[in-house]
Amino acid sequence: MCGILAVLGCSDDSQAKRVRVLELSRRLKHRGPDWSGIYQHKDNYLAHQRLAVIDPASGDQPLFNEDKSIVVTVNGEIYNHEELRKRLSNHKFRTGSDCEVIAHLYEEYGEDFIDMLDGIFSFVLLDTRDNSFIVARDAIGITSLYVGWGLDGSVWISSEMKGLNDDCEHFLFFPPGHLYSSKEGGFRRWYNPPWFSEAIPSTPYDPMALRKAFENSVIKRLMTDVPFGVLLSGGLDSSLVAAVTARHLAGTKAAKQWGTQLHSFCIGLEGSPDLKAGKEVAEYLGTVHHELHFTVQDGIDAIEDVIYHIESYDVTTIRASTPMFLMSRKIKALGVKMVLSGEGSDEVFGGYLYFHKAPNKEEFHRETCHKIKALHQYDCLRANKSSSAWGLEARVPFLDKEFINVAMDIDPEWKMIKPDLGRMEKWVLRKAFDDVENPYLPKHILYRQKEQFSDGVGYSWIDGLKAHAADHVTGKMMQNAAHIFPHNTPSTKEAYYYRMIFERFFPQNSAKLTVPGGPSVACSTAKAVEWDSQWLNNLDPSGRAALGVHASAYDPITAIPVANISIPSNIINLQPTPLKVEISAPGVAIRS
Repeated sequence: MCGILAVLGCSDDSQAKRVRVLELSRRLKHRGPDWSGIYQHKDNYLAHQRLAVIDPASGDQPLFNEDKSIVVTVNGEIYNHEELRKRLSNHKFRTGSDCEVIAHLYEEYGEDFIDMLDGIFSFVLLDTRDNSFIVARDAIGITSLYVGWGLDGSVWISSEMKGLNDDCEHFLFFPPGHLYSSKEGGFRRWYNPPWFSEAIPSTPYDPMALRKAFENSVIKRLMTDVPFGVLLSGGLDSSLVAAVTARHLAGTKAAKQWGTQLHSFCIGLEGSPDLKAGKEVAEYLGTVHHELHFTVQDGIDAIEDVIYHIESYDVTTIRASTPMFLMSRKIKALGVKMVLSGEGSDEVFGGYLYFHKAPNKEEFHRETCHKIKALHQYDCLRANKSSSAWGLEARVPFLDKEFINVAMDIDPEWKMIKPDLGRMEKWVLRKAFDDVENPYLPKHILYRQKEQFSDGVGYSWIDGLKAHAADHVTGKMMQNAAHIFPHNTPSTKEAYYYRMIFERFFPQNSAKLTVPGGPSVACSTAKAVEWDSQWLNNLDPSGRAALGVHASAYDPITAIPVANISIPSNIINLQPTPLKVEISAPGVAIRS
């Protein structure tokens, strides 16, 4: 991921202002350590910190059209750029960068081209002919982006809050799937998929269609000119990403450049569930596996750096970001610049354990819609910023636009968790890849219970965080929490501890408003807490708070973890019909 910063219409074109923009842009250098660029036109500044993944030799930014009247600074990857270049055959391209198509698409189609982009992106485009500009963010908000306003009427855009918080009177996250146009003076939503209205779909479940859509999503994300790997926790989602990558890597351009040996990475405390499962999956797939260990103290020591980088005080985000932050540093040190990761599956398929208590398919579906819409404040934020802190790019196949359309069009009755019918959480996804003739994964991995990342790295991680916070936050501090933090008042000592650190880095009122709040159990929305009355007394984002569901759930009285649930054998011993899949992608033919 790169870092972008733009200051537009600032009524100051002095050298001092240029120096200030460069100074603020350097706050984003961790996102793009490979090169820096800045462009100034009158009172507009576009700055860029580059992480070179595609065309490292010539793709430095900002990027231009033929006569340099259109200037663009981009953070992202455009997976269909080769197809778009063919449609723009009358245009002359200066670089091999996938993002250069944006400038030419604007020339050709004006502001109405955003939906043509298949990828992840945040960009600012300046049209010097009339001094107008547009800003856009990808559909789900996989790339991070903020917008702010200065007292002089200027508009500020930054990949991270730290690039603009000190110079803006007001700022907020840039809404995903939206375009900001200076000509219109406001936002409009360009991303309008069928599921966004939250109407209940009725399409029957087609496991072959779901498998094909996901494999195509993974294949397109193997577009890279640098070494890459996969994050492999041994859970369902990361294991499927790794399995599909391993199966189809040989036919890609990446394989010709870097070979067919896939590298996988896992992190955990000594003896953690993820380390054990990740190693087993890696051996099954034949990857070069890198097992990274950390201690509770290692994580605690990194908390302040994590909060500075992820720009959040949300408890579950910090819990999960810390091991990912530590792992990303190790991965980058090994020379890898891009990884594939499994975020988004739980939102799309209702994989969190609290979905066991969904009362009907309507509420189940609406909850998945709400979760996807909020991803940019949670798992997308974590994956993007924890990895970008070390100049590592994370790609997320489960959040591909086309894949989401297929998955969210399934009648949610099929997604409902029904143990009596042998359907555990994410059953439709598990079933789609349960191929007896040509298995993707070992059966017990394919049907492993959902384990949130912050739990899977080792249960003592969260327990250690709580104990550390208890040593630093007193009862008196908690009694006055509502007066100190009237917005999103911390309800636990752990939350209070994170909030203190966050406000030291980001004291502005606008900053605290960028972080979501409200009651949650096992990562639910506030609405879903109502599904089970006993959850109201045990509000914790850990999956172990899903009482009566998680195999190591908290005790409902003491909140101490206990092992009390087992997965019914009829879920593990399913005998699905073998599936035949044919997939076509540019330059690739796959059959299984």
